[in-house]
Amino acid sequence: MSSRAHLARNLRSLRSACGLSQEALADAAGIDRTYVSALERQKYSVSIDRLDRLAASLGVKPYTLLMDELPDTVADEQE
Repeated sequence: MSSRAHLARNLRSLRSACGLSQEALADAAGIDRTYVSALERQKYSVSIDRLDRLAASLGVKPYTLLMDELPDTVADEQE
């Protein structure tokens, strides 16, 4: 699986676990909702700066968004 696919899966999973819509996450990260949607559909790659902002908005470290599998503890912390 590619890094882009890992990001898409983890971003969607963590966003849902936090109870955030794409729009709410985008607002918190200071980016456009359509960009969040495109990341979740693997249409765009992400810059380091935006990865940092998304991770901070989700309350995780940036590398978490690129992990092969999210540890159960990360998902549990978001609920």
